[in-house]
Amino acid sequence: MKTNCLLAGLLVSSMAFAQTNPPIMSDNPLLQPFPTLHQTPPYDKIKVDHFLPAIKEAMVEGRKEIDAIVNNPAKPTFDNTIVALERAGDLLSRITPIMFHLNGAETTPDLQKSIREVSPLLTEYGNDISLNEKLFARVKAVWDQRDKLKLGTEEAMLLEKSYKSFSRNGANLNAADKEKLRGMNKELSQLSIEFGEHNLAETNEYALQITDEKDLAGLPAFVKDGAKATAKRLNKEGWVFTLQAPSYGPFMQYADNRELRKKLWLAYNKRGFNGDKNDNQAIIQKVVKLRHEKAKLLGYKTWANYILEERMAETPEKVLAFETEILSYAKPAAQRELKELTDYAKKNGFSDDVLQRWDASYYAEKLKKEKYSINDELLKPYFKLENVLDGLFTLTNKLYGLTFKENKNIPVWHPEVKAYEIFDEKGQLLSVWYGDYFPRAGKRAGAWNNTTLSQHFEGTKDVRPHVVNVCNFTRPTDSQPSLLTFREVQTLFHEFGHALHSMMSHVKYETVSGTSVSWDFVELPSQFMENFCTEPEVLKLFAKHYQTGEVIPNELIEKIKASSNFLSGLGMARQINLGLTDMAWHNGEPTGASVAEVEKKVAEQTDLYPIVPGTAVSTSFSHIFAGGYSAGYYSYMWSSVLDADAFEAFKEKGVFNQDVAKSFRDNILSKGGTEKPMVLYKRFRGREPKPNAMLKRDGLAL
Repeated sequence: MKTNCLLAGLLVSSMAFAQTNPPIMSDNPLLQPFPTLHQTPPYDKIKVDHFLPAIKEAMVEGRKEIDAIVNNPAKPTFDNTIVALERAGDLLSRITPIMFHLNGAETTPDLQKSIREVSPLLTEYGNDISLNEKLFARVKAVWDQRDKLKLGTEEAMLLEKSYKSFSRNGANLNAADKEKLRGMNKELSQLSIEFGEHNLAETNEYALQITDEKDLAGLPAFVKDGAKATAKRLNKEGWVFTLQAPSYGPFMQYADNRELRKKLWLAYNKRGFNGDKNDNQAIIQKVVKLRHEKAKLLGYKTWANYILEERMAETPEKVLAFETEILSYAKPAAQRELKELTDYAKKNGFSDDVLQRWDASYYAEKLKKEKYSINDELLKPYFKLENVLDGLFTLTNKLYGLTFKENKNIPVWHPEVKAYEIFDEKGQLLSVWYGDYFPRAGKRAGAWNNTTLSQHFEGTKDVRPHVVNVCNFTRPTDSQPSLLTFREVQTLFHEFGHALHSMMSHVKYETVSGTSVSWDFVELPSQFMENFCTEPEVLKLFAKHYQTGEVIPNELIEKIKASSNFLSGLGMARQINLGLTDMAWHNGEPTGASVAEVEKKVAEQTDLYPIVPGTAVSTSFSHIFAGGYSAGYYSYMWSSVLDADAFEAFKEKGVFNQDVAKSFRDNILSKGGTEKPMVLYKRFRGREPKPNAMLKRDGLAL
């Protein structure tokens, strides 16, 4: 039920919902039919002060539509209750994804202020629906007769989701407890927004300025050029390094100056942990306490039990057992890798007994180059952003018959953004897709996928989606184009995998459309796409030297494959650390333990590097405190098992095999959440997934 998805996390979800309908007439562009091509949002006309009045008006319309369902004198049926509920709030669910998308990709203080004003209104609106006794009575009446209705698969799933969206959001509570829940939801929504704002501020406010060129020793030209451009943009002398990934990552990899590496590392890892106006420690304690109280109020032992009931993993015990099993493979490998890295560092001038975290990337980059004669500096010339995009387009054409056409007439929110029309193998419009790839002050860190209009049917009309990929890659400079690291290439493919999940959707209802699936299944299409990046046939489609046009030589491809598992044990141990940190906060009674205390207990299980006092993971862990991954960060590792196992089917038949691609499209990408994830996966693979392929791919098989 999409109206309750607002309550469940529209403010932070990267898989937002939207729908077109004839809006009421107004001078506000958000309340008019979008006149643009394919009814894309008129970003060139939308202003911040349009959002609040438009959302208020849309909520008035939505409440009228809910009242019409509640006051319908006819006996509750699937159509007059469940389908009507699915359609209610269309105007609101058209507007809100646009607002929250812009808050992530191009925010301003004024937009943040509007978000803070809108958030409690949306929470209250969601509460008014999920706690409406008469509405729930009609939904329950349909649910109770479900076995007699002879519903189709998708209709049965919509009914189940509609019923559970009420039962899991307090419909069965007494009046007093419903009021408690309203207050909790409102406060949690506000805290989530504050956490995200603090993170953005911490990231944007820090700059490491270097004026002595000697302090740039070890940095490749592309890193220095980027820092010079940043300094110029900020009207500063010399070179400026920031906490944005394209600046922070290379500095940690290449800078010879250990003290400056330490300084930048500390700044990055103290975000939200500085005891200042952007400190997130108190917010974490409040969020964890409120989530636990909410779960208990709804009849669950912990927040993790509440969340996991609707995931593939089902229970905290299964998640912990899964993480523990993977750690049993990862930790021994990580210990071997750290010893090798430490020995290498000591042979090359490192004098301390143990490596610190600000040493890891630096010596890893050097060791990788020595072992495999490969590093980012060598590879980046082959990964010009435009070429990688062309390769991605060619790959999806070979697999699914898709074609891409940039359309400069589609309005965008920033001049750097490119909009494309994507057509299927029959030449029919499949989706509008936006690519937004460079860091800006108004853009949060990281990479993500948004769906601002979900695929669904309106009568016989197949409404095609609007999908957004947002990343933070190295900007072009005066001397060279945007050249990606290999990890950034994988990120580009990853986010486009999410986009394909939305684009390929072919379902009736938004609630089960595209990426509206279990969160430990949603990463399958994205992580699956990353596997193509190491395949020679795929690399040769796009990896061409930006100056000479030379296709990447086989020797480099072999080195990419050979080095693909480099320090994979350490990387996996890090992912498990994050997953267990998430569970430490959400799987149990809150004790009031400090951030440092909680993280120390997890680190004792997973970490090999020394703990650095005064730093923290949780205070900038937006996935779980400002995003939809609370009690669900394990999903990345869970999906790794799925994606490696799924890609084995392509390896067996050929990476461009269209029969396998068609099966993946028909059984996974097009189905959204119309059936249980394991049912869909088994239909594609013929069996349940096995971890063998992941362990083999990542070099952890014994």
